[in-house]
Amino acid sequence: MALLPYALTRPFLFSMDPEAAHELTIESLARTQGSALKWAYASTAVDDPIELAGLTFPNRVGLAAGLDKNARCIDGLGAMGFGFVEVGTVTPLAQPGNPKPRMFRLPQAQALINRLGFNNDGLQAFIANVKQSDLYQRRVGGRSGLHSMLLGLNIGKNAATPIERATDDYLICLDGVYTYADYVTVNISSPNTKNLRSLQSDAALDALLGALSERRELLAQKHGKRNPIFLKIAPDLDADQVAVIAQTLQRYGFDSAGQVNNAWGVIATNTTLSRDAIKGMAHAEEAGGLSGAPVLAMSNKVVSQLRSALGKTFPIIGAGGIMSAQDAVSKIKAGADAVQIYTGLIYSGPALVKAAATLIKKTF
Repeated sequence: MALLPYALTRPFLFSMDPEAAHELTIESLARTQGSALKWAYASTAVDDPIELAGLTFPNRVGLAAGLDKNARCIDGLGAMGFGFVEVGTVTPLAQPGNPKPRMFRLPQAQALINRLGFNNDGLQAFIANVKQSDLYQRRVGGRSGLHSMLLGLNIGKNAATPIERATDDYLICLDGVYTYADYVTVNISSPNTKNLRSLQSDAALDALLGALSERRELLAQKHGKRNPIFLKIAPDLDADQVAVIAQTLQRYGFDSAGQVNNAWGVIATNTTLSRDAIKGMAHAEEAGGLSGAPVLAMSNKVVSQLRSALGKTFPIIGAGGIMSAQDAVSKIKAGADAVQIYTGLIYSGPALVKAAATLIKKTF
């Protein structure tokens, strides 16, 4: 049980520049996660295991990538009760991201806009941080418990890499993170890296998934485990575009008998470029991806379309706009197997994790 109610902390954090508050939070988590001070935000995880993509998720509520880009706070975030935590996005080389300011709050809409641009310390620093986590050390020492939290590692491309060579960056990252991940997420949907979303198109997506599938089989032989790969897509897709993505996933995610092979999954969705829900608000015209409450309906629609196209058993994680436990339930009802939160954690605090996991367990 958390000792410090988030309602007391939020006014202080919201009085700061959004990115400064983000950095302070990450630094605080990194410093306290190995100490008794973690009880200020810790909570017992809800036990509600689900089999998905060949893995056992301890519960259906996870953290979306983007909060902990450099994998510094895996244990602190895990202490909040998540069934799975996804960190990154990491790129092969360190990069500063876009110029500041690049993060904006829209409290009236319970939303954020960011154009961070995959700012991170690079693959080697990322891997070193993962290896230092207590989660990883417990696994190496054979001390992982039943229904242990899962770890997703999210990979991307460097801004300086031409889009024609994007696959090279994804393969470098896959090679680097593979042995440390329970699953790997391929981020091709951030709006803040030039031309990245073009990888969601038919031919480009097929080429990328083909290369990643081939490399994954080599890595599986080398490391003795076959990690599922999740594709993270945008909410700004029409029905035809979602259908193309679903068809491509079907080519790689099903065996010759038409059964899910647990090789691929999909995360729907990332942030949106749409501003329809926030017109006239302060910061509404800032460039970048919009997250939070305005994304819920868009994300749920894509989840529903994917479920209809991919069938009942294909792994789908729903993300986008979960600000309450009821929102999390709505995403499962739309067709997701599990959910991820990020902006909801900023507005509602760690209590949202347990509330969402508890209501999902009660409902389903």
